Amino acid sequence: MNILLQNFDTPYQTPPFHLIKEEDYLPAFKEAIAMAKKEIDDIINNTEKPDFKNTIEALEKTGKQLNVISNIFFNLNHAHTNENIQSIAREVSPLLTDFSNDIRLNEKLFARIKEVHDNSDRAALREDQVKLLEDTYKDFVLNGALLTGTDKEHYREITKELAHLSLKFGENVLAETNDYKLHITDERGLSGLPEGAVEAAAALAKSEGKEGWMFSLHFPSYMAFMKYADNRELREKLYREFSKRGNRDNEHDNKEVIKKMVSLRVEKAKLLGYDTHADLVLEKSMASSKDRVNGFLQELLDASIDFAKKDIEEVSRYAKQNGLNDDLQRWDLMYYSEKLKTEKFGLNDEMLKPYFKLENVEKGVLGLAERLYGIKFNEVDNIPKYHEEVRTFEVLDENGKHLGVLYLDFFPRPSKQGGAWMTSFRDQYIDDSGNDVRPHISLVMNFTRPTETKPSLLTFREVQTLLHEFGHGMHGMLSRVHYESQSGTNVYRDFVELPSQIMENWSTEREWLKEVGKHYKTGETIPDELIDKIIGSNIFQSGYQTVRQLSFGLNDMAWHTLTEPFEGDVIEFEKEAMAPTELFPPVEGSSVSTAFSHIFDGGYSAGYYGYKWAEVLDADAFEAFKEKGIFNRDVADSFRRNILERGGTKHPMELYKAFRGKEPSIEPLLKRSGLK
Repeated sequence: MNILLQNFDTPYQTPPFHLIKEEDYLPAFKEAIAMAKKEIDDIINNTEKPDFKNTIEALEKTGKQLNVISNIFFNLNHAHTNENIQSIAREVSPLLTDFSNDIRLNEKLFARIKEVHDNSDRAALREDQVKLLEDTYKDFVLNGALLTGTDKEHYREITKELAHLSLKFGENVLAETNDYKLHITDERGLSGLPEGAVEAAAALAKSEGKEGWMFSLHFPSYMAFMKYADNRELREKLYREFSKRGNRDNEHDNKEVIKKMVSLRVEKAKLLGYDTHADLVLEKSMASSKDRVNGFLQELLDASIDFAKKDIEEVSRYAKQNGLNDDLQRWDLMYYSEKLKTEKFGLNDEMLKPYFKLENVEKGVLGLAERLYGIKFNEVDNIPKYHEEVRTFEVLDENGKHLGVLYLDFFPRPSKQGGAWMTSFRDQYIDDSGNDVRPHISLVMNFTRPTETKPSLLTFREVQTLLHEFGHGMHGMLSRVHYESQSGTNVYRDFVELPSQIMENWSTEREWLKEVGKHYKTGETIPDELIDKIIGSNIFQSGYQTVRQLSFGLNDMAWHTLTEPFEGDVIEFEKEAMAPTELFPPVEGSSVSTAFSHIFDGGYSAGYYGYKWAEVLDADAFEAFKEKGIFNRDVADSFRRNILERGGTKHPMELYKAFRGKEPSIEPLLKRSGLK
């Protein structure tokens, strides 16, 4: 029998990666879809009067096996893929879209849901049940349940094509990232680069059977070169290659994919009675409307643009004083900013990296969770892994009770998409027997690999990245809800970043830094002088960084507030959308949109603003810790009880106010960012 259709005989029923064959996936998907359809039919054919239990709760419990298979397969497609997996994904995606549509567009099923929604005694339901009822009804409506006739069929076609295009977009970005390497054979081209970056480049070249050194478009390699390489021509070359991903007019070009996606999203929104895709998406958000989002982005832009201009002027002056005989360009910014930061604060990444050995940072991040929430992480080797470099942990509460399983996957490889993310192989929920089914959480990064002479040493930003993704992990791990659809990170998109971003605040706290910062050679604790510089430099170029983030948010909103199918020029449209934030001359051939996976392959369409929105929340929320103590268990318990454990069981603002006692203020963010 297909292993994916069996109960897993593994510790904590974790995925048996060692037993799964690639040819198992497609038949398993088909069988699991058939099983789920049978469960749906049982609900529809139930002769009893529709009620919460036999309709809403029964629907919530359908498709468990399909969820298991989907979580395993699509997580692998992002973290450890190959051409065969990608081919299966292209075949499976329309099957899943059809299945989803078969449910949402089923008139008999929706009639039962509507009857329960319209006639239920909400006073007889728990708070989370009322939320599930309202969310289920809204989910069906937002996914076409009220459509009739040919509109239903058109909706099916649109959603299937969008799913295909999203996969295609991600495949193109991965291919473009993997396809280019900057090959250096003249050692002079390495001038300025730190020893670790040079060693990693030599290892990459060796792995490709080449002499010399190779730098890739994967972040650790790319960022090191852009920050430190003295050779301006080579920096420009690498920058242009990075910024042209998806915009080379080749087989991996994403411009037509974008045009089709945004046009289909407009069509879909209009079918459902909305003017724009953003109006549709923001129905399920804290912001609630495109006007509020655009107003929020404008408010932050007004507060930060003058600071950003000063940041760029300062770097430009510094560059000219230090030998740049041309206008400052985009490929110069990181290089001269890093030098300016070093001069201004006596600090740069290379000074800090020896103190941020990955193993020490990992220990400090896990230790922070133990200190705040009393949970423990025991590394185990009996849990199957999808790649030999993945590490696995059993997570226990302070009484030794099992909380879940954690997977850590730290290093880049050609089979892995870029960036960093948290995902789950299983979400938490309560099963029919009343058992608390605990989650399996995975954190995926792309940190610099250890070399023959050095361990993996993190930049300060990578320290923050690990904290960030771990915060998402805690949201999933500490969930205590009844229903899987409300578990952990299954919340509004502009709320989901609060638990992750609040964790980043500890990265500038002296006491935590002293626990984490240990020199990889000497074991010396990071000195107070360096910590002072970290804290002092924390708002370095915060104006520019804020505007840069806002530029992505504006670009996203421009694409998704279109009211008609798009037939224009992708690059020109992007230019106009981001113009209010533009601080540099345009670079021919560069594009943000054609590699903007968040909004075209990552579920953040009309939602990228959520990162800044959640920064308002996290800055305000961390004030509660600063008021009582950054390791205060009472505050941490309140955050756990009101935010982390509650998932999507209540409206996010209600959860936030239960923790903070008030709605969030933008003032702590402006103050923290030095924009006041």
